[in-house]
Amino acid sequence: MRPTAPGLTRPLTDPSFYAGDPFPLYARLRAEAPFVWHDDPGFWVASTYDDVMRISKDPETFCSGKGVLLMDLGRELPEIPGALLYVDPPDHTRYRRIVQPAFAPSRVKALEPAIRAQARKLLDALPEGEVVDLVEAVAVPFPLVVIAELLGVPAEDWRRFYEWSDHAIAAGTRQTDENMAALAEMAEFFLGVIAEKQRHPGDDLVSVLATVEVDGERLNDGELMMFCGQLLVAGNETTRNLVSGGLVALAEHPDQWARLRADRTLVPSAVEELLRWTTPVISFFRTATREVTIHGQRVHAGDPVMLLYASANRDEAAFGPTAGQLDVARDPNQQVAFGFGQHYCLGAALARLEGRVMLEEILDRFEELELVGEPGRLESAGVVSGWTSVPMILR
Repeated sequence: MRPTAPGLTRPLTDPSFYAGDPFPLYARLRAEAPFVWHDDPGFWVASTYDDVMRISKDPETFCSGKGVLLMDLGRELPEIPGALLYVDPPDHTRYRRIVQPAFAPSRVKALEPAIRAQARKLLDALPEGEVVDLVEAVAVPFPLVVIAELLGVPAEDWRRFYEWSDHAIAAGTRQTDENMAALAEMAEFFLGVIAEKQRHPGDDLVSVLATVEVDGERLNDGELMMFCGQLLVAGNETTRNLVSGGLVALAEHPDQWARLRADRTLVPSAVEELLRWTTPVISFFRTATREVTIHGQRVHAGDPVMLLYASANRDEAAFGPTAGQLDVARDPNQQVAFGFGQHYCLGAALARLEGRVMLEEILDRFEELELVGEPGRLESAGVVSGWTSVPMILR
């Protein structure tokens, strides 16, 4: 008999729960039921930093191939070549080895001028002293134009990318005809881009991925298409919600905003802290491949486990008594917003660069961040922590 705590776990499958304040419940989970069974539809919940790290570092015992989203539980998943999130070693190791050159530090660093130019363009267009929705005006277009630059596709397509990305996230909860049609349209678009880059390669990411060869291996068109789609969705969602959630956090903590204004050397540590505080990806699942014991609980082969990153990033055992406070100077800060282990986010350096550049440019222009009304939160089945609107006045 698996131990359950319905009063603590039942909200975790309710999308509306994540549109509120989930952190008091996460704290109760860590204190009262750090590793507990959720009986409908049936999965374990790992809410502490140590457990999330332990499971993330052991892909042989906790695999990704059986599903990483709530909607994956209980269904037979088709094999999807190139879907990094769903691939385990040794295939995952092969994919990482092939695509890693496309995310080399020198390549990411070379994007900074274009990223800064885009940040300046968006911020210069903001009406100073007037209410503006920073999600629509800044957080949405910023990473999408950057991704277009990275992929070597027209930046004016960013609105279409936005729609595809939102449908891809929604498909993680409900596979409606509209969501699946959008995914099919995205796949068709990227297959066309890949074919063009193979004929006329440039210095963009798609050209690099289409031509890179490691130990005689290259990616096929289906794998390339999956990588493009994953980059579009993951890169857009993480940075979008880091920017919007980060600005909300700084507006709600004016003392921390003042510290940044007084000491610009804190910007890199502030980005890490805002990643910890916002944790754009709330959770992913793993599946036990063999019987194992955690916190005295017997986990059976085939049992799904929810890795609750958002809870791990507020764990007092890892971040000390100030875990529930925003501290832009926090050091050390081993946040797990990008995951850990085999599935550590390939685009982490790019997201950090985007966050740093945007924060620097905002600090250059504005002295005050004032929230006007209540920001809108995204309903998500434990996947993305996001904002639908952030009404703000910048002075």
